[in-house]
Amino acid sequence: MDFTPHLPSPDFIAVAPGRVNLLGEHVDYNDGPVFPAAIDRAVRMAVQVRGDRLVRIQALDLLQEITFDLDELGSRQAADGRPLPDWALYPAGVASILQQEGLAVSGAEFALTSSIPIGAGLSSSAAVEMAFAVAWQELGGWQSEPLTLARLAQRAENRYVGVNCGLMDQFASACGVEGHALYFDTRSLDWRPVPLPQGTAIVIADSGMRRSLTTSAYNERRASCEQAVSLLQPQLPGIRALRDVTPAQLKDLAGLLPDVVRKRAQHVVEECARVDQAVPMLDEGDGKSFGELMFATHASLRDLYEVSIPELDCLVDLAAEQAGCLGARLTGAGFGGCTVNLVEEGRAQAFIEALRGGYRDSTGREASVYLCRASRGAHIV
Repeated sequence: MDFTPHLPSPDFIAVAPGRVNLLGEHVDYNDGPVFPAAIDRAVRMAVQVRGDRLVRIQALDLLQEITFDLDELGSRQAADGRPLPDWALYPAGVASILQQEGLAVSGAEFALTSSIPIGAGLSSSAAVEMAFAVAWQELGGWQSEPLTLARLAQRAENRYVGVNCGLMDQFASACGVEGHALYFDTRSLDWRPVPLPQGTAIVIADSGMRRSLTTSAYNERRASCEQAVSLLQPQLPGIRALRDVTPAQLKDLAGLLPDVVRKRAQHVVEECARVDQAVPMLDEGDGKSFGELMFATHASLRDLYEVSIPELDCLVDLAAEQAGCLGARLTGAGFGGCTVNLVEEGRAQAFIEALRGGYRDSTGREASVYLCRASRGAHIV
């Protein structure tokens, strides 16, 4: 179909950032704490009010557009009867959940573009959800706390899109604070911003390997964590999840667990401890010690949780050799995607060039490497 973007006079712009997780990988489904930061790679969306119940979305990067009726969301069909494409399920799902909550959702024109690479583990879909959530909040004239909006967006992804995601991605996109990472307890939902060290920058390196995390590989790791809890509970009757087990307890009881289950549990238990150690380090501005935790997390994801791949290991090894690199690790679920690096700001450009060149020489592949800032959460401009 011909695609001619047309939104001449938007009423406002909605912006929602992607996120990178600095520490706390594969602990969210074990009730553990995570440590993401919103980044200045974002969804930007022009919004124009309509006078009816139709929603027309122009996805500028995909060269596609779709129109659906807010009163027919249960059909999962466009206004012309076609099934909604996968990308349109995210805004339709947000609209559906907001309406179920009794919040006003009105027809509008949307034109969106994104600087978040798709499939790289930087939460492009959560950013789309949060952009639409704050846009409909603005259109409807109602107010919700950012964390409440994030929970509604997560529910949209779980129930409407059918992806059983945790809350971290929507939380980080909704609640981001400029210059800060976010400590987030996935059980209690308590959170607070923690300042990143002065004079440092976040550098993201996209390996170009798209994640091949199969459902079976993910489910196997979840099952191992659940098995570990059930085997440890007779000795530790108070535990509900691996976040309740200390490293010392696991070391004492490791003989109760099959080898693979022990390795998975060891990663989760030690990773939860690393996140808790990180907060006082950053409160004191100790970027060097924080970076050492990032390297330790990567080794754990590689050797214990076994979700790394050679290309991600190569990027981390190259980063460790560069002057000014405080820490590096794979970020996201693994099996492809990106690494995140904490780098001295004054050396960031040289670091980026060295990482690109070294990766090309080592693998014959090109890595997209770019500087990011910890940014504010979803908002209207």
